[in-house]
Amino acid sequence: MFISPAYAQDAAGGAGGMVMQLAPLILIFVVFYFLLIRPQQKKMKEHRAMLGTLKRNDRVITAGGLVGRIASVKEGSDEIEVEIAPNVKVSVVRGTISSVVRPEAANDAAPTKA
Repeated sequence: MFISPAYAQDAAGGAGGMVMQLAPLILIFVVFYFLLIRPQQKKMKEHRAMLGTLKRNDRVITAGGLVGRIASVKEGSDEIEVEIAPNVKVSVVRGTISSVVRPEAANDAAPTKA
């Protein structure tokens, strides 16, 4: 008489109700992990591996948009010397290199005679 039916029903299913309230939050976290967090971690791992394999004469693009060729890699240091024009060399921090430009062979087919 003093307790409404709604409170009585909630008290009876306490553990099951708690799981049902947390299920959407857990599902959202799982979706965010597989769609956002995991791919970003994979991309960061690949970028670190690429920075570790830099060598002389690689063509690189820096985060600032400079395109150049690596003149020297200073071991034990984060600095790399990049030649951006003939006889113009700049020192850049290894972490600012965004990508390495790999030369690709042209896919030119020989002309066919009809």
